[in-house]
Amino acid sequence: MLTTACVALSSSLASLAFVAGYGLARARWRLVALPEGRRSDEATFTTLHIAAMAAPALRAGLNRDSARKAVRHLRTLLGTRAVAITSTEAALAWEGPCTDDVLTYARATLAAGRSQVFAGDPHGAVVVPLTVDGTVVGTLAAFDDEVSAALVRTVSEVARWVSGQLELADLDASRRRALEAEMRALRAQISPHFVYNALTTIASFVRTNPKRARELLLDFADFSRYALRRAHDFTTLADELTCVDRYLLLERARFGDKLRFSMQVAPEVLPVPVPFLCLQPLVENAIKHGMRGRGGSGEVRVVVRDAGPEAHITVEDDGAGMDPECARRMLDEDPAREGSGIGLANVDLRMRQIYGDGYGLVVETALGAGTKVRLRVPKSQLSSL
Repeated sequence: MLTTACVALSSSLASLAFVAGYGLARARWRLVALPEGRRSDEATFTTLHIAAMAAPALRAGLNRDSARKAVRHLRTLLGTRAVAITSTEAALAWEGPCTDDVLTYARATLAAGRSQVFAGDPHGAVVVPLTVDGTVVGTLAAFDDEVSAALVRTVSEVARWVSGQLELADLDASRRRALEAEMRALRAQISPHFVYNALTTIASFVRTNPKRARELLLDFADFSRYALRRAHDFTTLADELTCVDRYLLLERARFGDKLRFSMQVAPEVLPVPVPFLCLQPLVENAIKHGMRGRGGSGEVRVVVRDAGPEAHITVEDDGAGMDPECARRMLDEDPAREGSGIGLANVDLRMRQIYGDGYGLVVETALGAGTKVRLRVPKSQLSSL
């Protein structure tokens, strides 16, 4: 994906470099009072500025709205009488006195699979295919009084640049789909053992303590609603801690006094944005491994501190701990292979993808010394990858 993006970017820059030269030639009469170097600089700046205005619309993909927003900038870039953008089936948008033959020209170009030149009255046309990942998705048509070889090449280069932007839009869409699939998979990884044990625990209170059963059922509903909701990539630390609190209440009902837990939170960090479901898996891991080897009892502590530009979070248990090499292997595992829950590797990977490698999980552990997992979250929200 990264290679494709780099190819699209370098191709776009090459295309704009040629267009800048063509733009200088067409606009020389307006720049005649400037020195030669200044003329070239002015043409380059103008070309890049116009391209920058068209790019955001094109990065939304090829549709009527994006074509309508981009086409006037493309006409300014080309300096022709009219410019039109079509899909493979319809004329999406045009600017200037465009002829009724644009769709006929587009269909002929699509059938040929390459650029076409059409003589016409009052204007001739150059029509170039637009492609995404090798597939033709539409055309760019430019109409002018005279169709020269320079115009043909310029329209071709602009079409290459437009295709590059559409390619990047497709990559963006693919990335969003991958992230959505990852979130769906993340929700699906909520431990089935926890769900079974929680429901079994609630059922055990139905006859002996109906009020308690009702409270736990509401806690389970709140936890499930949060964990299975159609979420964005980020939530607030307050919401994430509420999810952890509901989870701990359900586990406490299951283990009774054998499970002790505490939460210490600086109120200043509650609004901080954090990746969705980044804390509950750490608490689940602490209970799972912390209570193992201590006769089925243990303590879990969650501490969230305000650290200036960051929030620092630790999840600690007083369990048997583990060999540090074992902890390292846990973080290096493929998250997709962790079958008993979301797992440390999944959280570690998402933290590094979002904030950078310096923000991965830090695991402090040793045999007989318990386990502490630390993570840092910048207070300013970043876009997820």
